[in-house]
Amino acid sequence: MAGAKIFLELYWTFFKIGAVTFGGGLSMLPIIDRELCQKRSWVTQEELIDYYAIGQVTPGIVAVNVATFCGHKLKGTLGGIVATLAVVTPSVIVITLLASCISAFDKLPVIKRAFMGINVAVAANLSFSVIKFFKKSVVSVVGFVLFAAAFVLVFFCKFSAVLVILASGLLGAALFGARKVVCKEDQE
Repeated sequence: MAGAKIFLELYWTFFKIGAVTFGGGLSMLPIIDRELCQKRSWVTQEELIDYYAIGQVTPGIVAVNVATFCGHKLKGTLGGIVATLAVVTPSVIVITLLASCISAFDKLPVIKRAFMGINVAVAANLSFSVIKFFKKSVVSVVGFVLFAAAFVLVFFCKFSAVLVILASGLLGAALFGARKVVCKEDQE
């Protein structure tokens, strides 16, 4: 039963995350951080940031990708499947219910106002996530330069975010590799 217990806890944890998160993958960051890093110590914040980075450049929904990575880290392939199914289950339920009755409610003023309130809360949640993500990720002058260049390219020059992320990853790997070589030579 102990083996099944972790899968039930994994499912329930990601089900709750999927049920209370509005606004897409990045808005899940503080909730996943609290549930997986702080409460359960299933992943570290550094691992979570890595999963988000990988989730951004892989096909699919970022939140689902992150759930898959976290579940896989904990319990292998079956853990990845359980976490993935859990995080999408609330959305499937809600979307199915909404699809069955959307035309009856989408014009109601109270529904429109509710979504305006949800949008504001999502914007606040996203801002919190971005600031926290920035503090953990941009820890050097080189990192800040990469951040600034990526921001300008995506926001002002309208470059593809995926291409900027891939290029930043390659540049980061090259810089890290070069730094390793220089440090090794200094030690000799």
